[in-house]
Amino acid sequence: MEIESTKPMNFIRKIVEEDLKSGKHTEVHTRFPPEPSGYLHIGHAKAICADFGIAADYNGKCNLRMDDTNPSKESMEYSDSIQNDIKWLGFDWEDRLFFASDYFETLYGFAVDLVKKGLAYVCDLSFEEMRAYRGTLTETGKDSPFRNRSVEENLDLLKRMRDGEFEDGSKTLRAKIDMSSPIMVMRDPAIYRIKRVHHHRTGDSWCIYPMYDFAHCLSDAIEGVTHSMCTLEFQDNRVLYDWFVEKVGTPAVPKQYEFARLNISHTITSKRKLLALVEGKFVDGWDDPRMPTLCGLRRRGVAPEAIRTFMEKLGLGKQESVIHISQFDYDVRENLKKNSPRVFGVLNPLKIVIDNYPENKVEMIEASYNSNDPEAKTRMVPFSKEVYIEQEDFKEEANKKFFRLVPGREVRLRFAYNVVCTSVEKDENGNILCVHCDYDPQSGDGGANSGKKIKGILHWVSAKHAIDAEVRLYDNLFTVENPGALDNFTEYINPESLTILKNCKLEPSLKDAEPESRWQFERMGYFCRDIESNGNNYVFNRTLTLKDNYGNNEKV
Repeated sequence: MEIESTKPMNFIRKIVEEDLKSGKHTEVHTRFPPEPSGYLHIGHAKAICADFGIAADYNGKCNLRMDDTNPSKESMEYSDSIQNDIKWLGFDWEDRLFFASDYFETLYGFAVDLVKKGLAYVCDLSFEEMRAYRGTLTETGKDSPFRNRSVEENLDLLKRMRDGEFEDGSKTLRAKIDMSSPIMVMRDPAIYRIKRVHHHRTGDSWCIYPMYDFAHCLSDAIEGVTHSMCTLEFQDNRVLYDWFVEKVGTPAVPKQYEFARLNISHTITSKRKLLALVEGKFVDGWDDPRMPTLCGLRRRGVAPEAIRTFMEKLGLGKQESVIHISQFDYDVRENLKKNSPRVFGVLNPLKIVIDNYPENKVEMIEASYNSNDPEAKTRMVPFSKEVYIEQEDFKEEANKKFFRLVPGREVRLRFAYNVVCTSVEKDENGNILCVHCDYDPQSGDGGANSGKKIKGILHWVSAKHAIDAEVRLYDNLFTVENPGALDNFTEYINPESLTILKNCKLEPSLKDAEPESRWQFERMGYFCRDIESNGNNYVFNRTLTLKDNYGNNEKV
């Protein structure tokens, strides 16, 4: 079959193309198999793009399967969130949504077959005793005293386990492989354990549940998966998966291929540690914009296209590495730069009173959504006697390198007029209340009539037309590059990872901004309207600044 992908080649794509050309497979069938025990994060996105992307590139299929074999940690909330995140990322499993729990009866039948073949036995050792019997990397394990039970006794005990006759943890069904194997997972691993926990899909119909390693590979086989992709930490498990599939004798024989997981600096991608952040109230839930979860990134304003671009550029390889967060931010910025309309937002407002501007006059000024693009659309922005500028754009005293507003110096209000500071009004404590200016009426229409070259160009918002908004400024959640390697990782949470500004002023065109819509506030960064912001409640989250923390400036 002559099918080739136009995407960048990697070792898995080479295997897929060779399998198709040789006739080993006539169709590519992959799957994304998350455990519904948490929300998806940026690391999962790499696997999602690989599983769904490779299937699509070769006109194949990709299933979504929830490996829901551990009900004590799983829920429909997680299952629903996983589906929402994958759809948002841009992928579709069509009618192929499956659950490992769909196969519980079939998997139990496989376990019975292994017992009948003398390849599995019921063991009375506790998990602690099993661990002690397993040995170490330098010492072989020793056989369980229950390893040589007869087939008949094992079948009887397994049935009684299923019927709920025994206490939780009192018995385990184990594969009979090799206690002296140099591969630890092959030392008679557990297949079923007794666990009286309500399952979010099957209820209380089962009191024994298959172990992940047993259910995972055999679910692949049941679904006819051809290429089973996962990260490198499952490399040793491949031998065990192949053993289960071979000994059970399924018609389909999936093959596993491992690639390096995604590691990003200043970020944690451990579900256990992310859960600790949520439960410890270090963040405001799974979708906190500081979290690396897909719903958190979405709420922060990251576009799914940017994530897909980032993953495509990374590719799939075998070498573990840490990608600096700035590389991810670069692709996010590039996407926002191309797709975010530019508007005015004043985050720390300072009132400017233009004394010689008519008292009740309001001008509607045409302003481009992107001055660097002659094809960009425009909007009308109101201009009046009182406007807001950023506090940082005014200094009473400044050196020649400060090109913004100072007493006696002329600056330009973008798209409007040139103004010059004439006086400063303060309260009794010396705090600036407002700055008085005069404007040059001839400097309108882009300043073409003023005949002056002005270096300082400021953004602004008309005071009487401004939208009052809350703006949340986000930064890296951690102050260290590799927080995931630390047991005390919560001690390195960045105290400045969230700054909330309550008195921001936005141009009135943003009244109709949809939740999750993305904007560039000129000179201030990229922002999106918060997903929970509606009506007259205006909340905007900063996605990124216009430059990263490492000096890469964007031309504005």
